[in-house]
Amino acid sequence: MIKKLRVTVDGKSYDVTVEVADEPGSSIPVSPPPSVSPPAAPPPPAPVAQTTAGPGQVRSPLAGRIIAINVQPGQEIKEGDCLLTVEAMKMNTSVTAPKAGKVAEILTTVGAAVDEGQILARIEDLK
Repeated sequence: MIKKLRVTVDGKSYDVTVEVADEPGSSIPVSPPPSVSPPAAPPPPAPVAQTTAGPGQVRSPLAGRIIAINVQPGQEIKEGDCLLTVEAMKMNTSVTAPKAGKVAEILTTVGAAVDEGQILARIEDLK
């Protein structure tokens, strides 16, 4: 059976002619909808880089690029002092000293790309 309908899409009306398939005498065969498989299980989460620091290790809190190193080996520092700055997605993140002590070594350079959890520096206790 042929029918004329007015359909409105996004506020705009359209006059359409349709053949109704589920009425007797329709020439369009009606078939069941295709079977739908359940969605696949999501993949397991990627392993997260270790971010807990060992004794005296200072790790990068995120992946990025080193844009500043504010300390030198041998320099005495206080807890919370800014040691380095990492840039990621045009945002700067300060990497601070987790404890007071002396900078034993810096394990990166300005401009170097670093991964999340990568060791950037080592701090030793004052003697």
